[in-house]
Amino acid sequence: MIFRTTPAPRRQLRRVRTTTALRPLRHRLDPARVEEIPFRAADGVRLGLTRVDPGESGRPVVLLLHGHTASADMFLLPETRNLVDSLLDDGYEPWLLDWRGSCRLPYNETGQRYTYDDVALYDIPAAVSHIRERVGDRPLFVVAHCIGSLTLSLSMTAGLVPGLAGVVSQGVFLTPKLSGRTSLRMSVAGELLKSRIDHIPVDFRKVGLRSKYTPLFALASRKASCPDPTCQMLHHSAWGSGASLFVHENLSEATHDRLAELLGPAPLWILPHLRRIELARSVVRWHETDGRYRSLPRNALDAADRIDTPVLLLAGSENGLWLDSQKLCHQVLARRQPQLDVRYTEIPGYGHLDTFLGRGAALDVFGHILDFLGERR
Repeated sequence: MIFRTTPAPRRQLRRVRTTTALRPLRHRLDPARVEEIPFRAADGVRLGLTRVDPGESGRPVVLLLHGHTASADMFLLPETRNLVDSLLDDGYEPWLLDWRGSCRLPYNETGQRYTYDDVALYDIPAAVSHIRERVGDRPLFVVAHCIGSLTLSLSMTAGLVPGLAGVVSQGVFLTPKLSGRTSLRMSVAGELLKSRIDHIPVDFRKVGLRSKYTPLFALASRKASCPDPTCQMLHHSAWGSGASLFVHENLSEATHDRLAELLGPAPLWILPHLRRIELARSVVRWHETDGRYRSLPRNALDAADRIDTPVLLLAGSENGLWLDSQKLCHQVLARRQPQLDVRYTEIPGYGHLDTFLGRGAALDVFGHILDFLGERR
C-alpha cells in the first residue's frame, strides 16, 4: 500500500528591504519644490539629502537632523504646521539629511552594521560639505534631534564641521543621561536577546501574532493606557527600554496613527556603543584601534573647547528618555568651558519626540528655535 502525504507548506520568508532606495517622503509641499539629491557618504553608504526650494535665493540655510530610527519625515508632517513650514515662512532654506539610521533606509534591519562613529565621521560632515558647495558662504545652521544631535556633537568636537552659524540641539548633546531602569533594561535585554533577534520592530501589523517579537509587544502593553501596539512599544516602552518617547496627549490623532511610519525598528547591535556612551555620561568614540576613526575624539566632552558656534540646548520638561541631559550639559559646560556660547531652554509639558511631532509644537517650541536662529542670521 502506498501512502500519499501532502507536503507541508513552505514557510514564508520574512519580507525585508534589500535595496538602498529611499522610501518616499510624505509632505504637502509642491513636489517641484522638493529636490531629492543623490548622495553617498565617504565610505560609500547611500544616504538621503533633500532640499526644499524656498522660491528665492540668498536665504540662510538650516540643516535638519532626525533621531535614530526616525527620518526627515518628522520635520515635514502634512497633518500639522511643521518645522519646515515655520523655517520657510521665517526666511530660511531647509535641507534635510536622512543619515544611515533613518527608517527611510534599510540599514537598521538589513545591510552593513555601523556605529555612531560612522555617522559623526562620514554622514554629517559629507552633508555639510555638499550643502556648502551648493550655497556658498551663506550662514548654515543645524537643528538636530536626539541621536542626530549626539553624533553632531562628536563631529563638532572633532573639528569636522567648522564655521556653523549656530546649532539647536534637542533632547541630548554631550552628556547623555538615562534612568537607572532604562540603562539596566538596555544592558540585560541586549545580552539576552542578541542571539535571537538583531532589531526590535514597532509595527505589530508586520510582525503578526505568532512571532519571536510577540513577547516584546506583550511586555510593552503591560499597564499601557493606549490600545495601539505601536504606541505601547514607543510611548510606554521605547523599544523595550521602559522609557517614554512623548507625552501622549500632545500628538494629534493623525500623527498617532502614523507612528509606525515615522519611527522604525531599533537595531540591537548599536546597544554596546550606546551603553558605553551612557556609562561615560559623555559621547565617546567606539573604535579604539581602527585608524579611520582617529580624527574623532575619544571623549567629546573633553574636546568641547573645539566647539566654535553658539548652541541652544532644548528639552521638554517631561523627557522620559534622556531625562535632564540637556540641563546637565549646560551646567557642565558652564563650569568647564565658560567661554562657550551655550544656553538652555526647557519646554513645559513636552516630552522628547513631541517637541517636533506635537500638534502644538509650532506655537510652543518652534518659536524658541526661530528666535535663536534669528539672533545669528
